[in-house]
Amino acid sequence: MFLQYLRTVDLDRDFEGHPLEVRLNVSEKQLEDLKTENTVQSVQLSLIESRLTDSQNSRSALEGRLTSTETKLDQLENHTADELKVAFSAGLTDSGSVGPFDEETTLIFSKTITNVGQAYNQTAGVFTAPVRGLYFFSFTAADYLKGYMGLYLYRNNQPIIFNLDLNDHGGYASSSSGVALQLEEGDRVCLSLPASYRLYDDSRNFSIFSGFLLFPL
Repeated sequence: MFLQYLRTVDLDRDFEGHPLEVRLNVSEKQLEDLKTENTVQSVQLSLIESRLTDSQNSRSALEGRLTSTETKLDQLENHTADELKVAFSAGLTDSGSVGPFDEETTLIFSKTITNVGQAYNQTAGVFTAPVRGLYFFSFTAADYLKGYMGLYLYRNNQPIIFNLDLNDHGGYASSSSGVALQLEEGDRVCLSLPASYRLYDDSRNFSIFSGFLLFPL
C-alpha cells in the first residue's frame, strides 16, 4: 500500500518535483504574454504602415504642388519675357521745319521706325512705361538755320534734360543727348520744343527719338 501511494504521488510531479498545475499556469501566462506582445507589435506595425502611407501621400501632394508651381513659373517667365521686350525709334517728320511756336510744345515723332512692345504712341508722341524698370532714352535734334535749337525731355510733368545748342554758322547742325531713367509702370516720357525754337527733319531722319528697356526692377 505505501509503495503504491508513493507511485501515485510521483505521477503528479515532474522531474524537479514541481506540480504540473504550476507548470501549466506558467506556460499559460507565458502564452498570454506572447499574445500581448504580438498584439502590441501588430499595433505598432499598423501605426508605422499608416505613417508610411501618410508620408507617401504627403510626398505625392508635395510633388504635385511642385510640378504645378514649376509649370506656372515657366508660363509666367514666358509671358513676362514677351511683355518685357520694349524698344522704339521714331523720326520727327517728312515736312521740313517744325516750329517756332508761341509756347512750349510736345513734339510728335510721327515716323515710327521701331515700336516693339507698342509702348510708344506715335499719335501723341509719348512713351508710356509698360513695367517698372530702368530705361534708356536718346534723341537727336537737327536744324539748318542760324540760331538756338534745343529740346526738353520730360518724365511725366518733370523736365529731366534740357539740351541746348547754337547753330552760329548756318547750314545743317545737330545735337544729341541720352539718359537712363528709372520709371514706374505708367510713367510717361516725351520731348518738348521750347517756345521760339525750331527743328528740321525730312525723309533722311535728321531728328530721332529712341528708347528701350534695359531691365525690369
